[in-house]
Amino acid sequence: MARGHQKIQSQAKAAEKLSKLKKQQGHSATEQKKAALKALVHVCVICKAQMPDPKTYKQHFENKHPKNDLPEDLKAI
Repeated sequence: MARGHQKIQSQAKAAEKLSKLKKQQGHSATEQKKAALKALVHVCVICKAQMPDPKTYKQHFENKHPKNDLPEDLKAI
């Protein structure tokens, strides 16, 4: 069992090793969620669902809201 100064050194070494491991793994979960939210640009005018691109938005609108008229920005796609 380590005591005193040796214990403190061991804890510091373990903490440094853990921080290096986390940096190698990449982004944290919160950063990934923020990046994903930035990618969801298009919002459905009816149900407020978020889509990453206009093609997906058009497919969503045609499948989920067939009785409603297509918005103007989707008619050109």
